[in-house]
Amino acid sequence: MAQQSRMWTVVALVVAGVVAPPASGATPASPCTPGTTYGSPLPSPAVTSQLVRGGFTFLEGPTWDQRTGTLLVSDMQNATGPQGVQPSNLLRYTPPATFETFVAGSGSNGLAITADGTRVLAATHDNRTVSSYRLADRSRTTVAAGAPGHAFNSPNDLTIAQDGTVYFTDPNYQRGNRADEQGGHTSVFRVRDGVVGLVDDTLPQPNGVVLSPDGRTLYAGATGADVIVKYTVRPDGSTGDRTTFAHIRTPDGATVDCAGNLYWVSNSEGLVHVYSPSGAQLGTISAGRTSTNAAFGGPDGRTLYITSSVPGAGFGLYRTQLGVPGNPY
Repeated sequence: MAQQSRMWTVVALVVAGVVAPPASGATPASPCTPGTTYGSPLPSPAVTSQLVRGGFTFLEGPTWDQRTGTLLVSDMQNATGPQGVQPSNLLRYTPPATFETFVAGSGSNGLAITADGTRVLAATHDNRTVSSYRLADRSRTTVAAGAPGHAFNSPNDLTIAQDGTVYFTDPNYQRGNRADEQGGHTSVFRVRDGVVGLVDDTLPQPNGVVLSPDGRTLYAGATGADVIVKYTVRPDGSTGDRTTFAHIRTPDGATVDCAGNLYWVSNSEGLVHVYSPSGAQLGTISAGRTSTNAAFGGPDGRTLYITSSVPGAGFGLYRTQLGVPGNPY
C-alpha cells in the first residue's frame, strides 16, 4: 500500500494561471454526456489499428486539442551528450496526413491539454520538471521543479483533474547519466494550488497515469512490477491507500473513455488492453511490436490514437475508431 505517513508537500515553482480550473464558458465541448449509458467500446474482442504514418524515432504522449482539431505528440530522439538525455520535439498532427514541428526542443514525454484548452502540460525530462506550453505563443513556464534541493528523476506521464490538480509519474528512464536525487525512489506526485505532494514512492518505475471521468479514482501503471494500481482521490486531491486493479505486462501509457473504461498500453506486447471500471478485460487493440501511449481524439472523440513501433520504419502513429468517446482531459 502507499505509505501515507510519507506524504509531504513543498512549494513548487508555479506561474500564476499555468494550471487553473477552467473559466466559465471557456471550456471546449466535451464528448462525454453525463447520465449517458454507453454500449460496448470495442467492435470485437481483438481490434487491429491502422497506421497513419511511420518513420519517427520514438513517439510518446499523444493528446488531442479540441479547439484546433489536432493531435500533439512528443517525438523523442536518441540520447546524446555527456548526460545521455534524449532530445525531444513537440509535433502537431492535423488529420488526415499533416505533421509539423509545433515546439522544437520541447524536452517533452507525456502531454495533456488543460481543461480550458489554452495550454499543454508536459512531463519534461530535459530539465527534470513538469512544464506548461501556452498554445497561443508556445511560451514555456515551469509547473513543478522538484523538492527543495532535489530534482525529480525524469517526469514521464501526467493527467489533469478538472479542478486543475496535476498528477504525474517520475520513473528514471530518461534521467540519462544525471545523478539520482530521489534516494532511489521512483514515484507518483501531484501538484495542487502551487504545491507538490507525494502520492506514492514505492512503485517500481511508475509510467502511465490517468483519472476516472468523475475524478474520484487515480490509476497508475508500474512497469517494473507489471501491475496497474488505483487510488481513491479525496476532494482535496490527496489519495488513499492503493489497491491492485489489474496485472499487465510492461504497462506504459493509458487513457480512459467516457464510460470509465481504461485503455492501457503494454509496451512489450504492442497491445492496448481494454478494461471495464470493475477490472474485467474487454479486449485488446493491436498496433506495432512495441507501443508507448494512447489518446482519444477526432471530431466525435471516438478515434483512439496509439503511438507504437512500425516494423522496418521506426515509430509511428496508429488510429482506430471505437464505440465510446474518450474523456478529453
